[in-house]
Amino acid sequence: MRNRKKPDFEGFIAQAKEIFKDRIYTDYLRRFAYGIDASCYAYVPRVVVRAVNENEIISLFALSQKYNTPLTFRAAGTSLSGQACSDSVLVLANAFWQDIEIIGNAESIKCSCGVIGVEANEALKPYGKKIGPDPATINNAMIGGIFSNNSSGMCCGVKQNSYNTIKSARFILHNGTILDTSENAKPNESIESFLQKHKDKADALLALREEILQDKELCELIKRKFAIKNTTGYSINALLDFSEIKDIINHLFIGAEGTLGFVSLVEYECVEDYAYKACALLFYENLALGAKAVEILAGNESLVSAAEIMDYACLDSARGLENAPRELGQIESGACAILVQLESSTQKELDSKIAHISKELESVPSLFGVHFSSDEKLMASWWKIRKALLPLAAGSRPSGSIVITEDICFPISTFAQGIDSITKLFDRFNFQGIIFGHALSGNVHFIITPNLNDEKESQAFGAFMEAMVDSVIALQGSTKAEHGTGRMIAPFVEKEWGAKAYAINRRIKEIFDPHTLINPDVIISDNPQIHTQNLKQSSEVEDFINQCMECGFCEKVCPSRELTLTPRQRIAVRKEIARLEALLGVDSMDSKGVMESSAEARSEAIADFSQKDNAQKLKELKQGYKYFGIETCAICSMCSLSCPLEIDSGKIASKLSPATKGTFSRFIAAQTAKHFSSTLSLAKGGLRIANFSSNMLGKNTLSNLSNKIKFLPYIPRSLPRANAYRLESKDSNAQSQVAVIYFSTCINRTFAPQSSLKDTRALQEVFESLCEKANVSVVYPQNLNNLCCGKAYKDYPQSAEAKRKEVYKALDSTMRELSGKGIEQIHIVCDHSACSYELKESIKELDSTLTILDMPECIESTLLPRLHITPLDEDIALYAMCSTRKGKWDKVLESIAKTCTNGEVIIHSKTQCCGFAGNKGFDRSELNASALRELGEFYKDRKLRLGFSSSSTCEIGLNDKTNITWQNLIYLVDRVSK
Repeated sequence: MRNRKKPDFEGFIAQAKEIFKDRIYTDYLRRFAYGIDASCYAYVPRVVVRAVNENEIISLFALSQKYNTPLTFRAAGTSLSGQACSDSVLVLANAFWQDIEIIGNAESIKCSCGVIGVEANEALKPYGKKIGPDPATINNAMIGGIFSNNSSGMCCGVKQNSYNTIKSARFILHNGTILDTSENAKPNESIESFLQKHKDKADALLALREEILQDKELCELIKRKFAIKNTTGYSINALLDFSEIKDIINHLFIGAEGTLGFVSLVEYECVEDYAYKACALLFYENLALGAKAVEILAGNESLVSAAEIMDYACLDSARGLENAPRELGQIESGACAILVQLESSTQKELDSKIAHISKELESVPSLFGVHFSSDEKLMASWWKIRKALLPLAAGSRPSGSIVITEDICFPISTFAQGIDSITKLFDRFNFQGIIFGHALSGNVHFIITPNLNDEKESQAFGAFMEAMVDSVIALQGSTKAEHGTGRMIAPFVEKEWGAKAYAINRRIKEIFDPHTLINPDVIISDNPQIHTQNLKQSSEVEDFINQCMECGFCEKVCPSRELTLTPRQRIAVRKEIARLEALLGVDSMDSKGVMESSAEARSEAIADFSQKDNAQKLKELKQGYKYFGIETCAICSMCSLSCPLEIDSGKIASKLSPATKGTFSRFIAAQTAKHFSSTLSLAKGGLRIANFSSNMLGKNTLSNLSNKIKFLPYIPRSLPRANAYRLESKDSNAQSQVAVIYFSTCINRTFAPQSSLKDTRALQEVFESLCEKANVSVVYPQNLNNLCCGKAYKDYPQSAEAKRKEVYKALDSTMRELSGKGIEQIHIVCDHSACSYELKESIKELDSTLTILDMPECIESTLLPRLHITPLDEDIALYAMCSTRKGKWDKVLESIAKTCTNGEVIIHSKTQCCGFAGNKGFDRSELNASALRELGEFYKDRKLRLGFSSSSTCEIGLNDKTNITWQNLIYLVDRVSK
């Protein structure tokens, strides 16, 4: 089904720019980066468009038809079979498709296509409900992809997947028609309107249904194939299961992988999220014994919610995870594990299930016995292993290899044979693989990591795929269980289904996509080698990012995700630069993009057209990476908390940023560090001038003006004042046996609250007030005016190191002095969370015994127990900055806030970094604006007055981008305490 007409991309782009303005991307860097997904395929779109509403999708369909340009729709990009790749027009539909509507008492939930699965479940949590589909990627995968791939997962099996829990959906067809299958659809978007306007499509679908019903053999085949997990081809069971056009279309689009139209919204029937759960991690000597246990569990399917099997290679890769079970260090090669979960609505019922399943499993000898636990932390640690298996396996792959993930399913009766056949294929084709999967459903995942740069290994991979398909079909299995057909299995759909069923698949495609312009070569392809073409090439880069497999788990927490690049995109571009450099024989490239290599290498590159093209691509990537990869990276490390391999892509910017600083910049840094007290005085003077200008011109005028003049730093509306408070050590009284060494950071010694705030006292004055109430002495380190933790000089390593050593010396000296006075408790406190984290890490490197407390930690542990609190009676906002999350004391802020108010503490959990990132809030204000877009909208209609944080720089951005007054949390504590 190939469209032979030549696409007119130039015409498409020219007209699309009129509609999408700055949301259409044609530069090579963003085309390459935005084209990256979690699959093993590497396609670079000709153009990328970010669509924000249904009207824009309709416009894209019109342009696609007019200029014959194929469209591919992408949500989270976590799919694995190549269904979200494009070498044509890639349409991003994620960030601006966030609507959630709970219907009734959570009987159903409506979600836009860009809602992350876990966010839907969070919204349903108060009702004790959840959506049915539960893929391993539910923390990152979006509803559009979950629905379009018929993703299932750990617990849902086939009973609670999208196919069996859909209530309605909104579709946009190739001709711009909107079809809303919900009960309250607008008349012109209803199924009745569709039947009038598109009777030909309805008749064609009913004719297909009748054809199937008349073929008993085909009916039996469809029933058998869909009795187990199956996403090979279209959901043609819809033509057998339903007689109404509305139901047929609803279910045909499930698992259609974006090849029939666009899905803008899905309404799911909600399922019960049981309150009582218990898990057991069972270990067996080998997979054969594990398979016997699986048969027992499957025989008790009504009692068991999940049973996840993991082979030895899986378990071996998980040994290094935090809180990994000790049994992982005790098992021997060949062993396997099964993670079993039971759920019930009452504890009594759960106990009954545990007793029954434990007794049933006694017949299969296990290594450490059967022990169920309801401890939430323990269960979470076990599930963390299972959900991290794919990226963990990718992280331990050999150098130069890529990740190939397969997803097959067998009837339980052939499950053991199926696993055995896969292990034999590994041996036959000399691949090292791992096996895991949803054993309760007979669903097996396996991963191999071939080096496709090696011709022999590349051929072996093609032969392996052919043999795997034959083996699965022979055992009446599915070659794709839940990851979708994509490009990976497209050449084998007919082989698995047979000619008659495959013909029906092709006719479904023709009904909804007559010109083959919607995600071509996915599910239906005339290219028998599509599964082995355009595979990702592996390139060696820095060790700390080398093992990234581009799963995308990091993306949702990145503050620059809507502005420039995400962590996986930064890493992918970095790898592509390395690949092109190796291809061209280029050693390095300067900031202007001029290649530095031998004359011979240059002449050879220029002589060959493809090399010229590669040289141009390399130049564009290198030039663009400075802004997209370095300057707009907040270096917050939130990506490392979401990454199963704990990869911190911020280290790329940390490593490369100093190299962008010239000799003059390094000289200035050295001089300001050396004369730091004078530097802060100059900074305060600058603040006074800026505030004077703001008062004269007006805050909005000055802010807007500074935003337009690019060589000036951004001057926010919430500009702080210069801090004039005099810092002097204060004894609460002569008998006090508790003291704090108060390291007030340079930023807080410079800034004082903006004049429009109700409490304009300096932060130091407020902390002193609180300590006085708590009978705690405050001691400032010697020579404080010249001290800095070094974070301000992160791009100048020598200056940063010098400042760190100065701070350590001052704190150590002050600590010794106070200890000599016999004071019982001495705490070192820092008043900016980012600097606290920096100090904590520096102290570790210096192997010092000093302990640094961030101010909220000091409040909770030392001050609150010595204070009387009269809580507020109002809701408040709270923002825990990235460093508190990274340092794992973010919950401390929440605990303090809840102590200080009887109202609700409202947190926008999706914003984990505000993007102010020190000076970047002034130099790259667009990063802060983009990072806080959703937070600003979240708080907009909540009628809150007060918001609190623990970072004065973050608070500048928060005040600038929301309608709430933000201050340090200590102002709240001081207000409500005695």
